[in-house]
Amino acid sequence: MRRHLRACVSVALPECWAFRPIPEKTGEVPVSSETTFIDIGDVRLRVRLDGPAAGPPLIFSNSLGAKLEMWDPQVAQFAKAFRCIRYDVRGHGESSCPRGPWSIATLAADALRILDTLHIHKADWIGCSMGGVVGQYLLAHHRERIGKAVLGNTAAQISLPSTDWNPRIRMAHEKGMGVIAEAMKPRWFSKRFNEANAAEVSRITDQVREASVAGYTACCAAIRDSDLREAVTTISNSVLVVIGAVDPATTPAMGEAMFRAIPGAKKFIIDAAHISNCELPDDYNKAVAAFLEG
Repeated sequence: MRRHLRACVSVALPECWAFRPIPEKTGEVPVSSETTFIDIGDVRLRVRLDGPAAGPPLIFSNSLGAKLEMWDPQVAQFAKAFRCIRYDVRGHGESSCPRGPWSIATLAADALRILDTLHIHKADWIGCSMGGVVGQYLLAHHRERIGKAVLGNTAAQISLPSTDWNPRIRMAHEKGMGVIAEAMKPRWFSKRFNEANAAEVSRITDQVREASVAGYTACCAAIRDSDLREAVTTISNSVLVVIGAVDPATTPAMGEAMFRAIPGAKKFIIDAAHISNCELPDDYNKAVAAFLEG
């Protein structure tokens, strides 16, 4: 249904994180799914809603280059109890691509306007990579709008030595998104996963091929210019930091630094690379469910 609106081995969990599975049935609570487009100023964003209409809101924010479908393994579980909200970032997927430049503040404002349009004051947050950066910004500057937050495979500053943004921006302009998509395979997934799960790797990296060059590079520049190392020290929300043990993009050291900087944060180390929610979805979901329901 579509409509338009305006406006590893995993590290063992502590005993206190005993996993309480989300129930298979939600009783008589109505469950709905729909895809909609929300017009927010200069951009039209594709938004997907899944789960019980009255369920607690849970918003997912994507990695750079990916579409909202990257969260399919999570929504399959969490939509049993939560109202799951996913969206294509501007310049990605089926969302429009207005003229840049953009900043992380721009991307955070898009997320807030989605919540406003849906009449949601506060939602829990799950973000991967760029989505984790946006989550950090919201936690630091709009903490009243976010409940609990999962910051996965991200860092307070994603820059050298793991990522040199300017050559990547030039590559996208000169060679196109197909070359970028191929380059992401060894960064986003471990060698063993690439070898054993070619179809899933293609499902995710093909999303990068569909991103516009203008949208992708504008987001690259936004991440390049973002430094939240001081801001994250002010976060007071409950936060789970997910660190990929073999993540070459946001390295374990970068994840550890962010974890140490956020007061009271919890940590989960997963034996995966950058898109850990797709590489080891069962382990990822178990840790996230324990955190959200704890």
